[in-house]
Amino acid sequence: MGPFSPLPAGTRRNAYAVILLFGIVSLFGDMCYEGARSVAGPYLYILGGSAFVVAFVAGFGEFVGYGLRLISGYVADATRHYWTLTFLGYGMLLAVPFLALAGSWEIAAVLYIIERMGKGIRAPAKDAILSNVTVTVGRGWGFAIHEAMDQIGAIAGPLIFSAVFLVQGDYRGGFALLLIPFFLMMAALYITRMKAPVPEEMEMVSGTSGKHLSAQALVPYGIFTALTMAGFAVFPLIAYHYSSTGIVSNAQIPLFYAIAMGVDAVVALVAGRLYDRHGLIVLAAAPVVSFVIPFFAFGASYGSALFAAILWGAVMGIQETILRAAVADYTAVSKRGLAYGIFNTIYGASWFAGSLLLGWVYEISVPLVIAIMALVQCIALPVFFYARRVMEAGSERTLL
Repeated sequence: MGPFSPLPAGTRRNAYAVILLFGIVSLFGDMCYEGARSVAGPYLYILGGSAFVVAFVAGFGEFVGYGLRLISGYVADATRHYWTLTFLGYGMLLAVPFLALAGSWEIAAVLYIIERMGKGIRAPAKDAILSNVTVTVGRGWGFAIHEAMDQIGAIAGPLIFSAVFLVQGDYRGGFALLLIPFFLMMAALYITRMKAPVPEEMEMVSGTSGKHLSAQALVPYGIFTALTMAGFAVFPLIAYHYSSTGIVSNAQIPLFYAIAMGVDAVVALVAGRLYDRHGLIVLAAAPVVSFVIPFFAFGASYGSALFAAILWGAVMGIQETILRAAVADYTAVSKRGLAYGIFNTIYGASWFAGSLLLGWVYEISVPLVIAIMALVQCIALPVFFYARRVMEAGSERTLL
């Protein structure tokens, strides 16, 4: 990758301001949806859902959310209305506080899926805006700062639920409280929009853009993404195991998720810096660590459950930072929204398929779940090295 070119101080200050403002938006947004996500498994279980229901809702929600990114990414590039789609998607987070009123797992499932749809609508546009801005400070570092701030909210949300559960004995009060960060999030988003109404200008000023790789050069990267996500369990399924086996109490499950998000934030900052200096090779850590997770996540001790949550957060920090930065670095600015849409669709569809399989297998044999997850990551690792070689070769030809 190499160091990025020095830019005027004012340009970099403006970039940092927008990154930090967007980080505040994501902070409040994550308080809403990560708080809800941290108790999705136990909440659906309390409302009568089975392990398969939990895995289906979590996986299908991710699939719909990521599938929509293909459409919203295309629309964003075609219309250039990146901010409009961002506002619409964040507005759909209003579904989260309404979970307090859910009287059945079916209603709760619909609300969870609506929230995921909102993320699907906003994500390509938001990431395209960030890719325009972060190029001036180093994309790995810029996305890492955003991810770290994002995770502050992801920590706060689950902690709210832990506190409310300890006081009230249920999760409904936690959902109701999330109305506050929702309105703060929308206010922060408006301020961010005022600060950077035309974010593409920042990338134009930098004189740096993507490497314009061909679709063929990116196919192995897509295959690697599909494999590593198919073998990566969604946290609600892990939390379901914690709850149904009694290894971790319902009050502590959100705390475990908060710990995972804290690790995510720290690892994201480290991974972002390493990516800017060393390139895609840093992403190899994701399947390596993911291989270890199931042996602890589906164990029988409190300590192994805690260690699994830590490892799960580390992998998320690597994925959320490097996968997003790499897409921007290897694609042209005019096709950035669609590129994010395509890869996010692959990411979500694979996670959905894997989650559905793992949820079904869990009810048959927990050791088989562990074996499947480990095997898939073993396959993903050599695919990653092949993808990296193809992408770097394609990049060299493009630059000639």
